[in-house]
Amino acid sequence: MSITTKQGDRGETGRFGGGRIAKTDPRICAVGAIDELNSAIGLFSARPDVPAEVRSLIKRIQETCFVIGSHLSVTPSAPDGVYERIPRLGKEDITFLEREIERMEATTSVQRHFILPGGSPAASMCFWIRSVVRRAERDLFKAHAIEPLDEHILAFMNRMSDFWYALGRYLNHLSGTEEVEWQGSN
Repeated sequence: MSITTKQGDRGETGRFGGGRIAKTDPRICAVGAIDELNSAIGLFSARPDVPAEVRSLIKRIQETCFVIGSHLSVTPSAPDGVYERIPRLGKEDITFLEREIERMEATTSVQRHFILPGGSPAASMCFWIRSVVRRAERDLFKAHAIEPLDEHILAFMNRMSDFWYALGRYLNHLSGTEEVEWQGSN
């Protein structure tokens, strides 16, 4: 099967379970945001300075992004059995992120001021990915307002932005890179 189907030339795309939908529909925009996020995570994961312990976390997050994209792609009128073939996100997925955030925060200094995104190259990418997550989260909520999404997906995305922030701080800590505090209007 070729990647080129020529079915989207008129601004529509197929939904898992049947039917077509405009490429500008909030649901499809959210799929695109999740795809972009997953690609950004893949770029980060390819960095030679990403510790092995982090790579395994990243793989799980990327797989979860595929699950989220699958949920977004299913049409509400899908035949019986279509939706059931897609893995579900659960409380354990959210707990996984929360545990990792707590573990990383336990190694970094207590944050008393806003910090400027940056530091080591790997940490800087984490702060950028956090902003990609936040945009994807906004797109998910736009889609959710039209066709409700599972609450676990929305909670997972919210925790994921916290995860990338904590990971950026953690990687700066590991590399001995000092964080730069925002000085406000001084």
